[in-house]
Amino acid sequence: MNYKLNFDVCVLLPTLNEEATIGKLIQEFKEEGFNNIVVIDGNSTDRTREIALSEGSEVILQEGKGKGQALQQAFQIIDNEYIIMADGDGTYLPSDIHNILSPLVEDEADHVIGNRFADYEKGAFTKLNLIGNRLINWLFGLAYGEWLSDILSGYRGFTKEAIKSFDLNKTGFEIESEITIESVKKDFRIVEVPITYLSRDSSAATKLNPLRDGFKIGATIYKLAKVHNPMFYFGIIGSIFLFCGVIAGFFVITEWLRGVTRELMTILTAILILSGFQFLIFGFISDLIVSLHKDTVRSVRKMIKEK
Repeated sequence: MNYKLNFDVCVLLPTLNEEATIGKLIQEFKEEGFNNIVVIDGNSTDRTREIALSEGSEVILQEGKGKGQALQQAFQIIDNEYIIMADGDGTYLPSDIHNILSPLVEDEADHVIGNRFADYEKGAFTKLNLIGNRLINWLFGLAYGEWLSDILSGYRGFTKEAIKSFDLNKTGFEIESEITIESVKKDFRIVEVPITYLSRDSSAATKLNPLRDGFKIGATIYKLAKVHNPMFYFGIIGSIFLFCGVIAGFFVITEWLRGVTRELMTILTAILILSGFQFLIFGFISDLIVSLHKDTVRSVRKMIKEK
């Protein structure tokens, strides 16, 4: 089903030096029936802003740096019922907006993610990208219990309630993972829909560094798990301490069997093993507290909706 001007929809396009693709992208969104287009530009040094303005879109100059900061700024300004977010590099099809919007207007989701892996053009991903995405999706599922196919997709849809509830802090490419984490934490309904992902225009260079940004994204997923899944967060720390303690203990026992006593290593072994167990116990207790908090939040929301 095509959803056009019957609904209050804003198309949000974060950009940085996208003069090669932004004009065509805006035209195609308009051809799909969406004229409310907001471009938030990260101080491009090319003609991105001029082209966007000439195509009739609203242009907002980003106050800071980074995609995350751009989205935080835009989310504070936009007040439409539905917000569709897409990158300005031409790798997404505007015609897929109907797939993104459908679960929102049908009240089946609060946050919709376009799954790039459902249909991607040859060359759209490098082998490193594919491996990195799979690892990050797996880590996310392990940490948050929500097994999604593409948490780093840049083509998404939100309800106004969702974006106004997000508490976002990341300023870089970690923003997609933080938005997804916020949705899980706040118990929003997340739906993935298939989309087409195209190869990047040869004249539009990527701003993403796979290794550096991939590490930052993984670190973000792990750090934010502290208040959502503390057993995962503290369990990893505790397991590392226990593993080191067992290795050190194996060495102490081996030396003792040879008639050599290692007092300092014995003390270190005991500290490592005790610390490991303490982290695991702390994670278990924290997990109980977080579970009780989630149940309370769900009950309060249910009461509010019933009113």
